[in-house]
Amino acid sequence: MTSLPALRTTALVTLAPLLLAAVGAMHPAHLTAATAGHWTALHIALLPVFPFLALGLLLPLRGMPFRGIDGVLALLAWAGSLCYSAYYAGLDAVAGISAGVVVDHGVRGAAGRLFAAGDELGRAGVYGLALAVLATSALLWRRHGVRVLPGAVVLLAACWSFWDSHIFWPRGVLTMLGFALGFALLTAASEADRTAPVVDVPANP
Repeated sequence: MTSLPALRTTALVTLAPLLLAAVGAMHPAHLTAATAGHWTALHIALLPVFPFLALGLLLPLRGMPFRGIDGVLALLAWAGSLCYSAYYAGLDAVAGISAGVVVDHGVRGAAGRLFAAGDELGRAGVYGLALAVLATSALLWRRHGVRVLPGAVVLLAACWSFWDSHIFWPRGVLTMLGFALGFALLTAASEADRTAPVVDVPANP
């Protein structure tokens, strides 16, 4: 039976991708003068949400003592998550907020350059996220074994799709749902041992 702490952790790690999936279903497919206001407002609202995607990789590591190889993997997981959070927020600000503002104000020729710059930032962020997925999965595999593999595979597939899908319908929405599933699987694998009952074995007389 799933414990309350495990359910709470699963809710925390899936909240951001599920919210992004829901918003992605309403995301304008193209930036035009008619959609610019909605485009800008949407990305302003999402600016603090995207970084929380990395929570699904860091929360399962809580409370673990890290030494040696585990310490290196934990450092890579945090570094990759920080890289993702910083650079993907850059994509949101440049190709989302800035591009929306210039199109809304009728500035010609600037949106394309902003999109190009934003795409580079977003790709750097996804590379960081993929590094964090690999590092977290390797660390959890060392602690919990093969039960970590389903979540790791789903998350790597989601990273591959995220590279050029953002949260646009339909693939971007499916990508976010993939992150939610992968985080839930990874959390279940790591919480299984954490919440397992301790059985006292009597000492031999």
